[in-house]
Amino acid sequence: GVTASGRRSQIAWKSYDPTLAHCNVTVWNPLGNGLSYEEYDFPIFSLKDDNDTQVIRQCYLNHNQAVNGSSPRYPLCAMQLYSHMSAVTDTATCMRRNDINFSISPEMVCDPLGDFNVWASTRPLNNTEKGHKMWEKVVIAAARLDSRSFFFDVAPGAESGASGFITLLAAAHALRNVTQEAQPNRTIFYTFFQGETFDYIGSSRMVYDMENNQFTVDLDNVHSVLEIGQVGLHGESRLWLHSDPVSRRNSSVNEEVRKLIENLQSAAAGLGFTVGEAGFSQPLPPSSFQRFLRARQIPGVVIENHQLNFTNRYYESMYDNAEYLNVSYPPNLTPEEQLKFVTDTAKALTEVATMVARALYVQAGGAENQQDNINADRQIVSQMLYGFLVRSNNSWFQQLIPSDLTSHLSKLILNYTSSEPTLLVQYLLANLTGSAINITQENCQNQREDENDKESKHMFTYMWVQGAAPPNNTKREGFCVRSTVRLSRAVSPAFELRDYTSKDYSTWTESRWKSIKGRIFLVASHELEMLTLGVGVGVLLASLLLTYIISSKADILFSSGREPT
Repeated sequence: GVTASGRRSQIAWKSYDPTLAHCNVTVWNPLGNGLSYEEYDFPIFSLKDDNDTQVIRQCYLNHNQAVNGSSPRYPLCAMQLYSHMSAVTDTATCMRRNDINFSISPEMVCDPLGDFNVWASTRPLNNTEKGHKMWEKVVIAAARLDSRSFFFDVAPGAESGASGFITLLAAAHALRNVTQEAQPNRTIFYTFFQGETFDYIGSSRMVYDMENNQFTVDLDNVHSVLEIGQVGLHGESRLWLHSDPVSRRNSSVNEEVRKLIENLQSAAAGLGFTVGEAGFSQPLPPSSFQRFLRARQIPGVVIENHQLNFTNRYYESMYDNAEYLNVSYPPNLTPEEQLKFVTDTAKALTEVATMVARALYVQAGGAENQQDNINADRQIVSQMLYGFLVRSNNSWFQQLIPSDLTSHLSKLILNYTSSEPTLLVQYLLANLTGSAINITQENCQNQREDENDKESKHMFTYMWVQGAAPPNNTKREGFCVRSTVRLSRAVSPAFELRDYTSKDYSTWTESRWKSIKGRIFLVASHELEMLTLGVGVGVLLASLLLTYIISSKADILFSSGREPT
């Protein structure tokens, strides 16, 4: 159960610029029918386990299926489903009920949707000192991390989410060595936003924190934004660059956007696809960049695989999965062989990641003659596609995370309630952009390089991962990874402002619920039920009558004769 006071999926174009009021009728997803946003008065369940569905099917075939045109005979198979949700009406109502609970142990009825954004920078930034950083300019490279579907725990988001953030992770890895050897003038700021499918929760919170000096940098430090959206090519050979028509009326913004577009076109030269610029008067498609534009006119580009309407036929659907993204493997491969197999989709996304990495480096002020040294690793892309879309509990992911997170790998889903994808992207980004250092596990977990180090924790994070197991040995060789990767809250500012009917920020909440379960049983015919009821009532009346008789004759029945004296 998810509720909200309203939907704010795009810029309010009329208030943003009156001449673009017509942009409100732009239909980006013409195949969508809004089914997930309808209100249903009854629960709807989805079963993924074939064993469960087989039990239900067999029960129906054995008891409910008519034979030779005759009516089925009792007893019949029946199923009862339980799904109790606590919240009602809308966000304002359920949050108010949260506040007026006077019980000693209050029971919450709903919670704001939220998680954490993941971010990292090519240059260490002091995370303890919030707000503006003097002489610092950052180029934000962004992607959304979450997905959704009609059933919250079946939301693979292969094209809508995974294609973008896997591309950005691969680009960050491609830039690791070159940014360490020849640091560009500006800092590249990798950002993975959570909650974007619910009115840009993650990006709106980051912008809010930047405006209120609660983040590592502020909006004055932002030089430009490059966002990677849906970039699954599906055999096509063209990507589209979208920009904001209103902010580009400012000559300085337009000039910087032109440079970014030229950087992207130059970076794509020699690769297996081309990039084109979408129409200048066309509004931005749904993107996190919109939240930055609502606060300030910032140069930026959004990379998509569509010029107008979405090419994704299963946007925000459970069918936006590995099969739709054409992540497939030859038959008879073992899981380990599938992990290392380079699919055609991996090859295509590797080239997109190479373009993104090269363009980011030049946009950050790096030398153009270094571009040929920047190439994404198709093996890394293949392993990420396999891990996020096919089998998360694999040998490569196990190496890159701490031992206490291993048990969560099988639960990996790209949705708005689970933090497993967030944590996994956090550790992946740390391993792909950071470096292994030789310190003890205790010092690593205490965020220091030695016992006297009190400064490094402000600039770096330290993560102890379990590493690979040597051949013929089950004991893993753990090590410490030092990186600039951090988490920041991705909860809508509306809940901090206690404005539960906000028109500026997301107000999505999620109902608390009790255990969801079902039971199968056999139900008797109506006649047998009535007969059973009648017999039960008769037995009850007879027992009452017998009890009355025994009670009224108790002095006779239970009197004991006196012994003669």
